[in-house]
Amino acid sequence: MSFRYVDLFAGIGGFHAALTAMGGTCVYAVEIDPKAAFIYKKNWGLDPLGDITAHISKGKTFVPKHDVLVAGFPCQPFSKSGEQKGMDEIRGTLYWNILQIVRSHKPAVILLENVRNLAGPRHRSEWRVIIDTLRTEKYRVCDLPTIFSPHLLSPTKGGRPQVRERVFIAAVRDSSRNANLVAERPITLNGPQKSWDPRNWNLEEHLPLEDDPRFLNCNLSEREILWINAWDDFVTSIRKNQKGLRLPGFPLWADDWRQLSRLRIPSSTPEWKAEILRKNSTFYTEHQPLLDEWTEKWGVYSESFPRSRRKLEWQAQDTATLWETVMQLRPSGIRAKQATYLPALVAITQTSIIGTRKRRLSPREAARLQGFPDWFDFGDQSTSATYKQLGNSVNIGVVWHVFIELVKQNKELLNRIAPNIVRAVELAPVNPDKALGQLRKKLGQE
Repeated sequence: MSFRYVDLFAGIGGFHAALTAMGGTCVYAVEIDPKAAFIYKKNWGLDPLGDITAHISKGKTFVPKHDVLVAGFPCQPFSKSGEQKGMDEIRGTLYWNILQIVRSHKPAVILLENVRNLAGPRHRSEWRVIIDTLRTEKYRVCDLPTIFSPHLLSPTKGGRPQVRERVFIAAVRDSSRNANLVAERPITLNGPQKSWDPRNWNLEEHLPLEDDPRFLNCNLSEREILWINAWDDFVTSIRKNQKGLRLPGFPLWADDWRQLSRLRIPSSTPEWKAEILRKNSTFYTEHQPLLDEWTEKWGVYSESFPRSRRKLEWQAQDTATLWETVMQLRPSGIRAKQATYLPALVAITQTSIIGTRKRRLSPREAARLQGFPDWFDFGDQSTSATYKQLGNSVNIGVVWHVFIELVKQNKELLNRIAPNIVRAVELAPVNPDKALGQLRKKLGQE
């Protein structure tokens, strides 16, 4: 008999993919975003559209009985890209809806996912509340967070070339007398697996990148090509004229290039910003003729260049040119990294640019980056909607890995209270990609 699970704040079904491929049966899913819910239903045959708060009323829950509860609960209250109001914001209180379901059904396993910042210094009180309330409900949970990223897993274990640190709160119910509810260690250790070096990621081989040039809305605009060509010329010119000079590791802000003798920093300026201003001024003073020629050649101070495109964050070390890097067009500037693993997919317009292909990551490639199989169907929705949904999704390989390690770590306890979960994990392959291939056949038969 398979284990039963509920999928809260389900998105397009990252948790669903992992747990169903592992042999679980989803008995309830809920997702408030109608576009995401449509894609969920299209692929999994279950309509999750609804508001979880409407399914819980006056101390009662209409959620079915289940063995496992998973939830990628809303991250905006804790994300660095938001205002970080935590549980003071209404979305932050949705944790209490999760807790009410836990109190009603007492599932054997709970696995919650959120952004890395939930375990950061600004949210210590929220973290403590979550841990303490779970222990009050007789769950064994660690004080330390489980933090993991798909780029730390090898391709043979379902890893992906994406730096995407996420926090998992993993809990197992233990209602026995004198139970020790303090788990000794996080489910997965920080750092790469012993057999895998993340520097070995190769996008062409491991993602892989598509060769077909017919991408919908993935090509760069003329203005974007202009900005990148200009900064590419900057990179090559600096290296050509200053042999042996490494590009600065601090952000380059062309709007703040002035002679040191003319630098004036207001006293109210934060020290981190003041330091960047001093470094930019020093850099300009040392290379003024070259920089003046470059800004004039490309019209850097014209209307063609918004302020955010007059900034470069070079994090690509000795990569020869900008077009050989992976880039993001961010509000803080053009960020360039080595073309090994990619920055995290986000739910806003910062989809990575693959320099060697002179285009953005395609929706299918972005789906692969999150572990979704190529048969996963996004229908005819807009590219931007697909990017947003993938940016909000959990990574399937990481969920697979963390869930398996959670069950292994608590095997003795789970054998007593939910042996069906243990059996499912013992039968699961190391790599979820294989199980997802088999799942497609199963879904096609039903």
